[in-house]
Amino acid sequence: MNTLFSYLLLGLSLAAPIGPINSAQLDRGIKYGFFHSWFIGLGAMTADAFYMILVYLGVVHFLDTPFMQTFLWSFGSFVLVYTGVETIINSGPSVTGSIRKKEPVYRSFLAGFLLSISNPLTILFWLGIYGSVLAKTATTYDVGQLWLYSSVILIGVMLWDFTMAFISSSFRKFLNMKMLNLISKLSGLSLIGFGFYFGYQAILVLMG
Repeated sequence: MNTLFSYLLLGLSLAAPIGPINSAQLDRGIKYGFFHSWFIGLGAMTADAFYMILVYLGVVHFLDTPFMQTFLWSFGSFVLVYTGVETIINSGPSVTGSIRKKEPVYRSFLAGFLLSISNPLTILFWLGIYGSVLAKTATTYDVGQLWLYSSVILIGVMLWDFTMAFISSSFRKFLNMKMLNLISKLSGLSLIGFGFYFGYQAILVLMG
């Protein structure tokens, strides 16, 4: 039981740090409500599961090459800056009310998936931390238990995403329109800031 709990905490630790996914969840929850925010998290978790499988299959080792690292940092930078700019543009008072009714939930899922699948930090987590956990666990447990513990990690991620969706959607009840738009703009700026950081990392890898 203690082992399961430790893997649950590992999943929470992956999802909890403030980053692009949390910023996007906050923005969607405030603008569109609980399910849009939660589906951002579900999309990101799907990307996590994809990388988990790649690590398990041993496919991700080619990501260590400078070319792939530069590409991943650059692509992640583009996705974050684009999403941040779009968030700021869509934060106006005339847009906030109308988009909430028109935007389908699947777009939030795709946004979360794209933000996570293009995030080199997500790749580094699954390659580094989960890869180490996998190597250690594989020597002690069978394949069935291995997938059980891996699923518990994803459950931890899902719990955090659910919490973020609940908190962000609850903000709508207590904040006026100006505050909602301000928070949305700040979320957009946060995404752009992460995008610039990713771009900087791409330059470092390219120059190194």
